[in-house]
Amino acid sequence: MSRTPLFEIRGLVRRYRLGETAIEALRGVDLDVFRGEVLVLLGPSGSGKSTFLNLVGALDRADAGTVRFEGIDLGRLSERERTRLRRRRFGFVFQFFNLIASLTARENVALVAELVDDPLPPEEALARVGLAHRLDHFPAQLSGGEQQRVAVARAIVKRPDVLLADEPTGALDSRTGVGVLEALLRARDELGTTLILVTHNRAVAAIADRVVHFADGRIARIERNPRPLPPAAVSW
Repeated sequence: MSRTPLFEIRGLVRRYRLGETAIEALRGVDLDVFRGEVLVLLGPSGSGKSTFLNLVGALDRADAGTVRFEGIDLGRLSERERTRLRRRRFGFVFQFFNLIASLTARENVALVAELVDDPLPPEEALARVGLAHRLDHFPAQLSGGEQQRVAVARAIVKRPDVLLADEPTGALDSRTGVGVLEALLRARDELGTTLILVTHNRAVAAIADRVVHFADGRIARIERNPRPLPPAAVSW
């Protein structure tokens, strides 16, 4: 893991309006994220984890503060530049798989591969997540865990610098979730991808290099794991 920050986040604030009420989802967050690390964001619902992930992933804009990626201030980019950055450099995995039902696993992954200049072959991306034998199956023919692994393959086919995963195991049982986490960690190991993973499941924290605890829109504390565990060794 490099000690040069990939992301430098300073004074991050995000507010929303709910009717007449202003909700401060983030209240001045500072954090460096290092290239090649596994960072787990842990905390209860509403603590600011997903809002933070959306800002880091250039899916949303902050009300105050800065997010710098490789020194580039994301807040100063145009929408077109932000879209290009997301397509070429970031991979996203969410709790719900968002696969296209009328396309096979291979076709779902190939659709994303077309967005970048040097993708993995879709077949290789699916093999990396253990689905070489399910290339031509449709989502309805796959289990929940297999569908989520297709979603991981779709994210890694771009050879992304960063994988941003929001509750990727939230809809899965623990055994199935282990397979998804293993696929995400394999991308880090084989492609050098930085992994930022949001969860409310404390067990997942054991796989991280660092664990960032969120509470009430702030970082409550940061813990470092001297020996991150493989998913299969985690006590669920």
